Amino acid sequence: MEDSKIIELYFERSESAIRETQNKYGRYCHYIAYHILYSDSDAEECVNDTYYNVWDIIPPKRPTNFRAFIGAITRNLALNRYDYNNAQKRSEKLQVALDELNECAQGKQFAVEEELILKKLINGFLDTLPKRDRIIFLQRYWYFCSVKEIASNIGIKENNVKVILYRVREQFKNHLEKEGVLI
Repeated sequence: MEDSKIIELYFERSESAIRETQNKYGRYCHYIAYHILYSDSDAEECVNDTYYNVWDIIPPKRPTNFRAFIGAITRNLALNRYDYNNAQKRSEKLQVALDELNECAQGKQFAVEEELILKKLINGFLDTLPKRDRIIFLQRYWYFCSVKEIASNIGIKENNVKVILYRVREQFKNHLEKEGVLI
């Protein structure tokens, strides 16, 4: 079923909206949550919470990109669950990815308004990248895949992934500085 029809089901408050969302995006949402939590049961709970949140948000909100919308909700729920499960300890894999990205922002904390601007800057930056580099960047910093997983997914050596990530982070940092985000 097309996303626009699924969204219309939510506006009609039809329970089939959740079933259609699950059929189309259940595996996608589970993938996102699992790569943050590494627990099938926690990932499944986040996916179910995603459906609940989507039900509450639509209506009145009408997302233009339903896949990205539902993916962002799942990711945020999984990160919240991760923080709850690991109050004082973060997995090395997730912490390394977050630290790498934090270097680009030089540890700066952003206000809500700045986050909206930053989102546009990130999307603009991603549009400038070659497809392979964009995929690698997103797999690492959106889906939190390990370097080994990315190398396997893309079909290149782990060292190549590390080099590409380093170069893209440098480009991203320069992009943010050029746009005046970092001082």
